[in-house]
Amino acid sequence: MSNVYDFTVKDRKGNDVKLSEYKGKVLLIVNTATGCGFTPHYEPLQAMYKDLKDKGLEILDFPCNQFANQAPESDDEIHEFCTRKFGADFPQFKKIDVNGETADPLFAYLAGEKPFEGFGKGLKMAALNKFAEMNNKVFGDKAYIKWNFTKFLVDREGNVLARFEPTVEMDEVRKAVEEAL
Repeated sequence: MSNVYDFTVKDRKGNDVKLSEYKGKVLLIVNTATGCGFTPHYEPLQAMYKDLKDKGLEILDFPCNQFANQAPESDDEIHEFCTRKFGADFPQFKKIDVNGETADPLFAYLAGEKPFEGFGKGLKMAALNKFAEMNNKVFGDKAYIKWNFTKFLVDREGNVLARFEPTVEMDEVRKAVEEAL
């Protein structure tokens, strides 16, 4: 694959969506969960989407249940939760795996383009690292994503610019998105 536009994913109803439909847009691709300590990221994500959609931003939401069973609901239940609680109206796709033999090829590609470099420093980061290490032992060298709310920034040509772990402040993510726009 040469860039993100070469991938096809499933919308939450199971229909194919070619990411080439997003050509010319800046993308923020996120794996999410409804029961995670980082679930409140939906609020600044929605605010960013509302403010920057008309400038060419699309946020692509991929729920995942591979981290401590934090997204066990159906695709419809996840969508209902996100729209009701956070007003999220950016595209939400079918729940996927991001690690292991069943990992969605898009996320394997994204992680290959921008590998994990750590959660940062501090107690919160150390605790998350411990949970991630336990979880990732299951997936070995196919543990592409370390936790929920990992975000990948993609430019208007489909190239991966940056990876943001869930511990990165959302203000920093927004600043990078604004620069890419």
